[in-house]
Amino acid sequence: MAITRPDLGHGVGLRPKHFSEALDQRLPVDWVEATSENYMARGGRPLAVLEKIRRDLPVVLHGVSLSIGSIDELNPRYLRELRSLVDRFQPALVTDHLCWGSHGGRYAHDLWPLPYTEEALAHVAARVARVQDLLGRQIALENVSSYVTYRDSTMAEWEFLAGVAERADCGILLDVNNAYVSSRNHGFDPSAYLAGIPRDRVVQFHLAGYSDKGTWLLDSHDASVPEPVWQLYRKALRRFGRVPTLVEWDDHIPPLEVLVAESRKATAIEREVLAS
Repeated sequence: MAITRPDLGHGVGLRPKHFSEALDQRLPVDWVEATSENYMARGGRPLAVLEKIRRDLPVVLHGVSLSIGSIDELNPRYLRELRSLVDRFQPALVTDHLCWGSHGGRYAHDLWPLPYTEEALAHVAARVARVQDLLGRQIALENVSSYVTYRDSTMAEWEFLAGVAERADCGILLDVNNAYVSSRNHGFDPSAYLAGIPRDRVVQFHLAGYSDKGTWLLDSHDASVPEPVWQLYRKALRRFGRVPTLVEWDDHIPPLEVLVAESRKATAIEREVLAS
């Protein structure tokens, strides 16, 4: 089955620092991404804000706790709450990370990479299929930034990601920043990463900032998008065309107008690249 790429344009991540502005006005962006776990509640201000935004704009739900690569059983309570959230807000996309972050029922609140093996691919694809059946829709998985590799891996990360998407019939949230960070940390060509991802599976891009630690990069999401990531974004646009693009900023969060300016820069680059 094909996966539909919604024509959303350019958005930003919803953060509590900007709740007041979201209540007072229609946010000056095309769409908003909300972290799913922050809205799994019966009431409160976050839900009120998201309901108001949803009346104005499309919303994407982006999870951090699915732990799709774990050997733990899928968490039924989490999936029920996610399904309820999906039914309530009817998001344009539902996304999470291609990683594991739990073991023995304990969550590490981190996004750990997987060994890229056929066994892990089959395990993840089967779990994605179960999640999609429970939600009644396709999801998209994001490539994470990583700082370690596994001796047992038998394929490149992009081959693994593409294999999961094809076998599970899901989408790909291609995080351009994460691809660049991992390429620097592990010494591969990020252009090869883009070339290995199937065009028809990419439904969203992420852009963000990193911290340069000298011998390695940290995916810190605490600054504006660096020039190398903008350059890789240009290459991604040339390969995949117009894709909904989000600017993430999770720490040292700036005023809304700074975040919106980053999103508008992405819009300008997209127009320039696609026009040429």
